[in-house]
Amino acid sequence: MSSARVSETNQIHATAIVDRGAHLDSNVSVGPYSVIGPKVRIGKDTWIGPHVVITGSTTIGPGNRIFQFSSIGELPQDKKYRGEPSELIIGRENTIREYVTINSGTELGQGYTKIGDRNWIMAYVHIAHDCTVGDDTVFANGSTLAGHVEVENHATLGGFTLVHQFCRIGAHSFCAMGTALNKDLPPYVMASGKFAVTHGLNKVGLQRQGFSKECILALHQSYRLLFRNKGSRSENLPQVEALAEKFPEVRNFLEFITTSKRGIVP
Repeated sequence: MSSARVSETNQIHATAIVDRGAHLDSNVSVGPYSVIGPKVRIGKDTWIGPHVVITGSTTIGPGNRIFQFSSIGELPQDKKYRGEPSELIIGRENTIREYVTINSGTELGQGYTKIGDRNWIMAYVHIAHDCTVGDDTVFANGSTLAGHVEVENHATLGGFTLVHQFCRIGAHSFCAMGTALNKDLPPYVMASGKFAVTHGLNKVGLQRQGFSKECILALHQSYRLLFRNKGSRSENLPQVEALAEKFPEVRNFLEFITTSKRGIVP
């Protein structure tokens, strides 16, 4: 362990191994038997529990809590990976619970995996290479992202949710326990099932986040028009576009659907 890169205010357990190349900011705590690699940077006030391995070119922001037996920044589980430089970037004030695995990116992807701020990542979650996770999300126990998945702000993944590679999960959406997604899930919408289907708006979540009654009603009308009304989506599109002129949230909902490359959960 090198004192040149480790602040005097840190608490490093005697059995922890911190490489001389690692950089730990002030008030970082590293628990027993944890291992910190040479290209790791950890922000101030971050707590690392016992038996945690942090490796690779990994940057962790301030105020995070990483619990025991997590593996952070390890090489991607991708047969096309040939040892090229890649990164893992984690924001601030995230909670990462026991046995979580988060891999770095690949050259054929975006070159990095990125986790935003204030995310609640429960035990046994796996976040694969080249994923992007926004802010204030919830990953319940055992939920798993394959490579290249994008999860937007305030999304909630129920326990053992499985997400196919290259899928997008929209902001404020909700996946029930055991949901399997192989298509994009629009923002504000709930889904469930082995072959996931939508079940209306995440109204409770929207209310908790302070969305107005008028906005929730407009989103509900838009969902009904595009997912549950008779006729094709193109036939109902003008009515949704009219609502999008008044509500930016409806515009976001509509743009997510019209720009989908994998198709939309029905």
